[in-house]
Amino acid sequence: MQLIDIGANLTHDSFDRDRDAVLARAREAGVVQMVITGASREHSPMALALARQHPGFLYATAGVHPHHAVEYTDECDAEMRALHAHAEVVAVGECGLDYFRDFSPRPAQHRAFERQLQLAAENGKPLFLHQRDAHADFMAQMKNFEGKLGPAVVHCFTGERQELFDYLDQDWYIGITGWLCDERRGAHLRELVKHIPADRLMIETDAPYLLPRTLKPLPKDRRNEPMYLSHIIEELARDRGEDVEITAAHATAATRTFFRLPDAA
Repeated sequence: MQLIDIGANLTHDSFDRDRDAVLARAREAGVVQMVITGASREHSPMALALARQHPGFLYATAGVHPHHAVEYTDECDAEMRALHAHAEVVAVGECGLDYFRDFSPRPAQHRAFERQLQLAAENGKPLFLHQRDAHADFMAQMKNFEGKLGPAVVHCFTGERQELFDYLDQDWYIGITGWLCDERRGAHLRELVKHIPADRLMIETDAPYLLPRTLKPLPKDRRNEPMYLSHIIEELARDRGEDVEITAAHATAATRTFFRLPDAA
């Protein structure tokens, strides 16, 4: 069973002490490739650097998360464009809107999102999207670029039924994380994941965040890491009523198509 983690924040400082061991454990758990999330001016170059150290195994995105939207200046835009000149950078983002936290003012979020959509329209790379509590405005901004963008994935989907079907109506991909395993917040996803077409479904850990709460035993430090992707795919397959090998094969094929990844070495 080959798995690909489409969203791991491996530049996070919690991995500084044992990053190589984390990668080794992921391989042992069947994770054959990973996409490292670039979500700020600081971490997008770090994601590329990490990917270049592990060719064929790690890839990167480059973008600015709505939490960091105030960073998105003309200088930042030039930096992102330079990062996207590298083949290891396979998607624009993480970008989008987040009204749940509002760590950046909403006008700044809209401007940063608009500029990254423009970048994706120009370079043709897929979009790695974030949306939380901002669905209507998010859809409106995406609609402004209708017909100009390549494929898009709504990463770490945690929304409700109408949001899911709005995304699927656009032929966007859906990223499912360990949120599925959270009985407090993610129980509704158990039913919704049955409706995601096999060729639009991808999996991710969002490590070090979103540790699956159904893991037994839970790690003492509560840090999520890519090796737990195998646990997420088992839960996802059960909820979809599929054999885990089938779910994994479909998710891996969808991921390779979306990010244009070669077969793992």
